[in-house]
Amino acid sequence: MIVTTTENIAGHQVTESLGQVFGVVVRSRGLGGNLAAALRSIFGGEIKEFTSLVEDTRRHALDRLVQNAALMGADAVVMMRFDSGSLGQVMNEVVAYGTAVKIRPTQAS
Repeated sequence: MIVTTTENIAGHQVTESLGQVFGVVVRSRGLGGNLAAALRSIFGGEIKEFTSLVEDTRRHALDRLVQNAALMGADAVVMMRFDSGSLGQVMNEVVAYGTAVKIRPTQAS
């Protein structure tokens, strides 16, 4: 499935808009990861435990977005965006959202 942050897909025409589609994930880092992150924060620099958490959560949210779009019968998702936030002090929420569409290849002139 094509997922793009743009409104148009090169070489394709949108034939039908199926509506909004979402992929939502909330994750928490385990106690060990929180302790390691707390120790790293004392010295500064990248906190790899949280970077990994956010990357994995974004990937999972995008996978859910694609699954939900497929269930709607979509060929693609356009205008995809991410939104994220914290729930409490140890949970990270990521939402991938966009518009599920049907597409067809454009004919070459």
